[in-house]
Amino acid sequence: MKIGISFPTLELHDPEEMKEFAQGAEQLGFHHMTALEHTLGVRTSASYTPDVHIHEPLVLFAFLAAVTRTIQFANSILILPQRQTVVVARQAAEIDALSGGRLRLGIGLGSNEEEAIGLGTDFHTRGARVEEQIEVMRMLWTRDVVNFEGRWHRIIDGGLTVLPVQRPIPIWIGGGHGRRPLERIGRLADGWVAGSSAQGDAEGQLETIRNASEAAGRPRDAVQVQGRMPLVGGGAEEWALAAERWRELDATHLAVNTSRGGFTTAAEHLALAERFMNEVGRDLAG
Repeated sequence: MKIGISFPTLELHDPEEMKEFAQGAEQLGFHHMTALEHTLGVRTSASYTPDVHIHEPLVLFAFLAAVTRTIQFANSILILPQRQTVVVARQAAEIDALSGGRLRLGIGLGSNEEEAIGLGTDFHTRGARVEEQIEVMRMLWTRDVVNFEGRWHRIIDGGLTVLPVQRPIPIWIGGGHGRRPLERIGRLADGWVAGSSAQGDAEGQLETIRNASEAAGRPRDAVQVQGRMPLVGGGAEEWALAAERWRELDATHLAVNTSRGGFTTAAEHLALAERFMNEVGRDLAG
């Protein structure tokens, strides 16, 4: 498995601390760094209210790409239907070009209707719209000139002024509650950003994804899998057991999380990350 780490967006706000964390994670040997997003905090949200600090992930990745050399960046996740497709394609292409091909675009549908309303988008058509968005972005990333006529997009002899290194940039889709979203992942995604636990119905969800891949004429294992797990409150034995559950699900990537441990500095987050890598992580990546 390729071992990554989540950027502690809830705790680190000072640019120097953010830089220290990214460079430290790279030095520890983490393969990739993930970042969550919510553009608009809303009072009715169970988790992400206006007082919760969340960095805008594409801007964050652009900043961190400039101070690192090898670590990859992966949205986990960007709520694509709330954003303008061509703008996202352009921003992603720029980050990928400036970082030397280190971006993996993780997307999702979003679950907060108030946030979608605030961004001027239709919450109830987001599933169908994201499929067209994926098609448009892949065309923009691989062609100099695009002509497209769809339900939500119309491009006439248009193209991005900067193309990415990766053509196309890998698109991973998060979530997957219900058969239709899982089948969409199987048909369209390069990877699945799975939930925080390898327990529950993850095995059944993955089977649905693989069946959909096969039905779409893709290889059964076309969709890679990223798991995630918290490090706070655990130790080598718990980490190894959790990682083994992901390995049994054929996870290709695993992102660990150092947040919600009361840490306020990059050094504290990195100390836990280093302990994980020394005790478990390097064996997993081997």
